[in-house]
Amino acid sequence: MKTVLITGGAGFIGSHVVRRFVTQYPDYRIINVDALTYAGNLENLKDIEHAKNYVFEKADIKDSARISAIFDQYNVTDVIHLAAESHVDRSILSPMDFVYTNVIGTVTLLDIAKNKWKDDYKSHLFYHVSTDEVYGALGAEGLFTEDTRYDPHSPYSASKAASDHFVRAYYDTYGLQVVVSNCSNNYGPNHFPEKLIPLMINNIIHNKPLPVYGDGKYTRDWLYVIDHARAIDLIFHEGKKGDTYNIGGFNEWQNINLVHVLCKQMDEKLDREPGTSAKLITYVKDRPGHDLRYAIDASKINKELGWSPSVTFEEGLSATIDWFLSNKTWLNNITSGAYAHYYETQYDN
Repeated sequence: MKTVLITGGAGFIGSHVVRRFVTQYPDYRIINVDALTYAGNLENLKDIEHAKNYVFEKADIKDSARISAIFDQYNVTDVIHLAAESHVDRSILSPMDFVYTNVIGTVTLLDIAKNKWKDDYKSHLFYHVSTDEVYGALGAEGLFTEDTRYDPHSPYSASKAASDHFVRAYYDTYGLQVVVSNCSNNYGPNHFPEKLIPLMINNIIHNKPLPVYGDGKYTRDWLYVIDHARAIDLIFHEGKKGDTYNIGGFNEWQNINLVHVLCKQMDEKLDREPGTSAKLITYVKDRPGHDLRYAIDASKINKELGWSPSVTFEEGLSATIDWFLSNKTWLNNITSGAYAHYYETQYDN
């Protein structure tokens, strides 16, 4: 039986991956390890928390003794590593937090896996989930491919680039079986509301300003989180060991155009006069080192594994807005900080 340890499984992307593996693979045992820092929220997993093949362990990936004990207790056979500090703005304010979690934490996991699995590396997999930001920035044309040279510009992207290199180094040096994926910007249900789309949704609900950096012409590729979870599933089961897969939504949008589309949909769903939400747009001072454009070439995963996005951006955005409007208690718990008490009330005993 596979026992898959998923790190960061109470976060935005991680919760969707955990849910997919718990529901799609009842013969697997899924161990969700999360330190429950600011973006870790067990309310994301209320629907599967009592599943027979699911276990939650509150633990920090930097705690070697604790993680090693979890490997032993559950006889962990595979790792899907999603735990990371991930917000660029926070990395500018506190870069060392990103070094400790994204670099030291990743190497801690790698070293434990190397030691626990040393008798038979080929029976195990260490899957490292990363970001397109490691590639730096693009001009007006071109796409990031799996062969694009790394050129990180923020403390966040530099820490993720370092972790990617360590994962590949453990493959080349020790023979640890690994796979890496680099994804574009995710959006969808359960997204922590400091990120662009959920922030805008929440602010529109409450008629607050919609902050847009600089001139708003920064371009990103957007990936629906449920499609990302599908891609991770495919790569975990069918990806070539030692290889890298880029995952993108084939959805390039300038930030300001995205915000206008979101405002239009919100006005319709909230039954407001057209243009009401757009009046809330407020341009703010740009952040340092802001990359102009990211765009993913996801043709490799499409050709080799048959993956492609299941929804257009407009469809995914509409479904995302509907989820937030139907889950205002979840959103209020996040913005008030009340979600942080869920662990104590649910797991104290």
